[in-house]
Amino acid sequence: MDLFSRSWTALRTAVAELPDEDFARPSGCAGWLVRDLVCHLIIDAQDVLITLVTPAETEPTRTAVTYWEVAGTPPTGDDPLDALTVRMAAAYEEPWLLKFHLDDVGSAAGRAGELADPGLWVSTRDEVFTAGDYLSVYVLEWTLHHLDLIAHLPGAAEPPAESLAGARVMLERIAGAAFPASWSDTDALLVGTGRRAATDAEQAELGELGELAAKFPVFLG
Repeated sequence: MDLFSRSWTALRTAVAELPDEDFARPSGCAGWLVRDLVCHLIIDAQDVLITLVTPAETEPTRTAVTYWEVAGTPPTGDDPLDALTVRMAAAYEEPWLLKFHLDDVGSAAGRAGELADPGLWVSTRDEVFTAGDYLSVYVLEWTLHHLDLIAHLPGAAEPPAESLAGARVMLERIAGAAFPASWSDTDALLVGTGRRAATDAEQAELGELGELAAKFPVFLG
């Protein structure tokens, strides 16, 4: 629960500090500018609010690890929902409107997460989770998107170290394999999710994992 708050606060702060011209720059998400990514974060915040007030009467069907659908190929940005996000982001016209909406809805989502009972059963995507597991999903989601936000913005604030470490552990649990210990958490997340290609040295280290190396990269959906 603490990592949820820290990762989300850091990401919203990073967006709030962006100059207007950065919203037209590319993000680390295929086919999305920074403004498109910020629009997606607004939708994420809405999903958190909706889910936390959608109680379930049946036992959890998934955990923070099994929430994710692992795809065999990286996203291309051509998905209809991705395209819809681009159109919605363009409708805001001015970066300050995106900042305002994210701060408004995002602050509410942050407070809702802090107030939630971790053991509460909640429902989303026709699945049931504990609120604690559901919010843990967003530690990985928002840490990765923080890296996406700053992918082409040198000097922008990075995710908190504890969020990076927590997201790395989550990704390793999803993959069922651990990254080389020598890798930084940021490198593990970027290479492990296919956000950048492994260097020759990193590929050699992955090769030392044997069959486990084939588990990376992990394309999350």
